[in-house]
Amino acid sequence: MAVSSQPQIQFVERNPPRNSASSLVRNRADQIKGKVILTTGISPGGLGAFFLQAVIKAQPRILILAGRSTSKSEEAARLLMAESSAVEIRILELDLSSLAAVRTAAATVNGWHDIPNIDILVNNAGVMAVDYSITADGYESHFAANHLGHFLLTNLIMDKILASKAPRIVAVSSDGHRLSPIRFEDYNFHNGDVYNRWKAYGQSKTANMLMALSLATKLGAKRNLLAFSLNPGIVMTNLGSHLNLGIDFDSCLEVDRECGYSCGWKTTFEYFTPDEGVATHIYAAFDQDIAAHNGSYLTDCQIGDPFTGAVHAWATSPVEAERLWKLSEKLVGQEFTY
Repeated sequence: MAVSSQPQIQFVERNPPRNSASSLVRNRADQIKGKVILTTGISPGGLGAFFLQAVIKAQPRILILAGRSTSKSEEAARLLMAESSAVEIRILELDLSSLAAVRTAAATVNGWHDIPNIDILVNNAGVMAVDYSITADGYESHFAANHLGHFLLTNLIMDKILASKAPRIVAVSSDGHRLSPIRFEDYNFHNGDVYNRWKAYGQSKTANMLMALSLATKLGAKRNLLAFSLNPGIVMTNLGSHLNLGIDFDSCLEVDRECGYSCGWKTTFEYFTPDEGVATHIYAAFDQDIAAHNGSYLTDCQIGDPFTGAVHAWATSPVEAERLWKLSEKLVGQEFTY
């Protein structure tokens, strides 16, 4: 049996702590108050839930909780209502791995005539490093749930987003985008024959970044839309609850070593507390000073710097972004021309 030569990996709390969602919410309360915010991936214990628990303190008008599991969405709603009974909570059933289910969810949102606009859309939901599977629509599960579902939902409810006076879309990506560009000719990993769970995750996170860039390019100047992608950092949430960190994280580092990234040989990694982990969510969704950087990738509450190796060119290329847009239209079976 092969044994990895990589020393045991340790995760340590970041010291000293830096940005926190709670402090950013206090400083941006005026930008949050009265807003209608739709967030995907809101199960308790996840980044979406932590984001909502932070913003509800600033009294948004409506929080729309979009999740696949109704029971988990109801649990998240109960926790939020315990924080504030003055904010309306609405639940939206959404299975991002099914294009038909996404269309149903979008029709529901468009049918809410008492909600004429959505100010902030946070595409937060995702899966990470799961076993190979193909959705009912025929697409690899990371690419389907993390990208195609969000691509379709966002475009189908775009009229409501653009009805906002200051529309903004946030895509939760990851520094894991370094693990793979878009595999335009083989996004399904040759029916699993060449599947690597971390490369599949990386491809989907690259897609999140390219989609934000496309939205900013297509609708920024025309319709005043701001769109950003972000890296929340390493946060211990339920996203990785199915993984054995000692084994599965090392398999991620194997990809890093193959690519020649220095982090592939690291043994100690800093993690963020949940309050720190969703700080960049708050920054991306409400900061007023980043409009000039529309379409950018944000990390640790600042614009990602490609010269540090934190941002990879395949995830910031306008050419790659347009190629992905056209591929996504083909795969969901609908064109969106702006």
